[in-house]
Amino acid sequence: MSETQKRKSDHIEIVSKKEVSHSVTTWLEHVTLVHQAVPEVNFSEIDTSTTFLGKKLSAPIIISAMTGGTEEAAEINARLASAAEKLGIAMGVGSQRAGIENPRLRRTYEVVREVAPNAFIIANLGAPQLVRGYGVREAREAIEMVEADAIAIHLNPLQESVQPGGDLDFKGVTSKIGRLVAELEVPVIAKETGAGMSMEAALALGRVGIAAIDVAGCGGTSWAAVEYYRAEEAGDEELMKLGKAFWNWGIPTAASIVEVKAVFRKPIVASGGIRTGIDAAKSIALGASAVGLAAPLLKAALISEEEVIRQLRSFILELKTAMFLTGAGNIEELKRVPVVLTGCLREWLETRGIDVNSYARRRAGLEPRVV
Repeated sequence: MSETQKRKSDHIEIVSKKEVSHSVTTWLEHVTLVHQAVPEVNFSEIDTSTTFLGKKLSAPIIISAMTGGTEEAAEINARLASAAEKLGIAMGVGSQRAGIENPRLRRTYEVVREVAPNAFIIANLGAPQLVRGYGVREAREAIEMVEADAIAIHLNPLQESVQPGGDLDFKGVTSKIGRLVAELEVPVIAKETGAGMSMEAALALGRVGIAAIDVAGCGGTSWAAVEYYRAEEAGDEELMKLGKAFWNWGIPTAASIVEVKAVFRKPIVASGGIRTGIDAAKSIALGASAVGLAAPLLKAALISEEEVIRQLRSFILELKTAMFLTGAGNIEELKRVPVVLTGCLREWLETRGIDVNSYARRRAGLEPRVV
């Protein structure tokens, strides 16, 4: 087994069996959707469908990038992709570096398109590989591997900092991403991996023409925690200490959504600790176009495809109920329902120079957008 394959296998094992959650939250508990006692909506007519990067989805849900590159990953990806196909939602695959390095592992990714011929599929490469020499050729190979509708470039400086043998050279990565944007035939998504996106990062990515940003904020799986366990297995006490120190590093998901929304006009994906349909409704009300789910669905996929579908249907029912209780008949209306921001989230945003009241009025369409 190659080092890349071993790492992929370790990640599945650790995320599914160890405690790797941040002990801080998404701060979505500081977002309150205003209940409407007279919603003027027929529940049976509520429409959860949306359009994401030109593709219609039955619900604003993406099964976030998780895995690929091992025998176990092939079965997990098949179950996740089949669920995405049956429910009409999107799916991202894990980093495809393993499939590019070893053609025998391509099938662990290719299975996704085989079982989901109509789903919106997102290919995936890591930012460090771009700095090390990957470019348009490798990106096209990743896209072709899964016949992708888009490609995500995952940004994981925190994980690389703690990972044994991690890639710590990110110099020039923005321009490398910009080249992909200019030359690829599909949209390019910038995706964080559990530490969140700041408004500064969103501005930089926006300048090179990125099509969408997945904030992947703090509050869900901590990749510093995942790498802590790998360092523990390797007996590397220095990296164990580093992983523990940075276990909760990052921008909480709710804060990251608002930061990015303040400066970025294209689609935003809210991921990082999204666990319920209410979380999804709050994220969309804050400005996200869709939400991403990972860890809970990984654990479900280890059981069966049916368990993945069961969890997703429950999630969609919660989202639809939140829409009903806020008087939103469709996703566009959900983006404009009243929200109240309090506590740490409000303090954070005000410290970062975002006027919370003005932001709430703009997103509700009560005054012109000024960013």
